[in-house]
Amino acid sequence: MIRIGHAWDTHRLVLGKKLILGGVLIPSKMGLSGHSDADVVLHAVAESLLGSLALGDLGTYFPDDRKETEGMDSKIILTKCYEKVWNQGYHINNIDLTIYAEKIKIAPYRDAIRFSLSQILKVSLEQISVKATTWEGMGFVGREEAIACESVCLIEK
Repeated sequence: MIRIGHAWDTHRLVLGKKLILGGVLIPSKMGLSGHSDADVVLHAVAESLLGSLALGDLGTYFPDDRKETEGMDSKIILTKCYEKVWNQGYHINNIDLTIYAEKIKIAPYRDAIRFSLSQILKVSLEQISVKATTWEGMGFVGREEAIACESVCLIEK
């Protein structure tokens, strides 16, 4: 049995926050704002895993109105979501990500992001694809108001 999950996440860019993408700290004057650490990459992967088994969304398990989830490390979020998949007898076949960012260059951090994901999910680097693109100056990503990430995962029993 194979299942596919898809998710999209976006967070607003703000001055003075840390920029964490895929569990990797990226030097930047701007960072992402959110209830947790706002790692759009880990959030998109976590939600695509939940979606692959129709388990709901991140807000179901990590609501943004609870004190205990405030500032939460997204590595914990992703680990807990993958445990739900693993406990149902599934493993990850592959994950394909696209990060949408206008000025922040992802290429220098691509391998570090892949490595971080492989460590959190205990899969090989060959199972994780990380791509990036701009929005050519259009929309909220193009105006550098936010960063977004889209994740597709294939899991197998």
